[in-house]
Amino acid sequence: MIGYLNGKIKFLNGDDCILDVNGVGYKISVDAATRQDLKIGESAKFFIHTSVREDAINLYGFKNQSTFELFENLLTVNGVGAKSALGIVSKISASDFASAVARQDLNTLTKLPGVGKKSAQRLLLELKDKLKNFSGEISDAGEFQAEQISSTAIDEATDALSALGYTSSEISSVFKKAPKNSTTEQLIKFALKELSRWTD
Repeated sequence: MIGYLNGKIKFLNGDDCILDVNGVGYKISVDAATRQDLKIGESAKFFIHTSVREDAINLYGFKNQSTFELFENLLTVNGVGAKSALGIVSKISASDFASAVARQDLNTLTKLPGVGKKSAQRLLLELKDKLKNFSGEISDAGEFQAEQISSTAIDEATDALSALGYTSSEISSVFKKAPKNSTTEQLIKFALKELSRWTD
């Protein structure tokens, strides 16, 4: 299974892109926020969900780890397929979705594409326990991003640290201690210094 890809954007069409990785083109379906940041000829990296069916193998890519994790959690819900999950994460942030589940907010979920009252009730029921810790981590990270550091720096630093094997919980905990207005490079350096103390 493919879990992560890093390459250059060669083609864009709607919600799909072609990512060139060492001469091999991967067709990837992306969420709305990711799609807005993509430009032909520029480098891009994605957390990848690989969907294998009898008639096709489809790749779904996300620049934001929280969105990727929410997407995979949505797929565990009975009746939610990859296209439906992609539509949901394209319309609501991971933090807002997790908050809605924590509040058991049926109204917010029924406003999402393809989500009726019954499917919203199923989402609340099946994801309530799965998103308990996830919700706290995302909310803290979202609050941190809005008040102190740009979302771009957070996303880029998160990608880099995740590639080194650190968990979202470890990353979000360290980011909350980082100096205000840190750049991506400064944020990564700070996080690595802090995380190294945990293992000493």
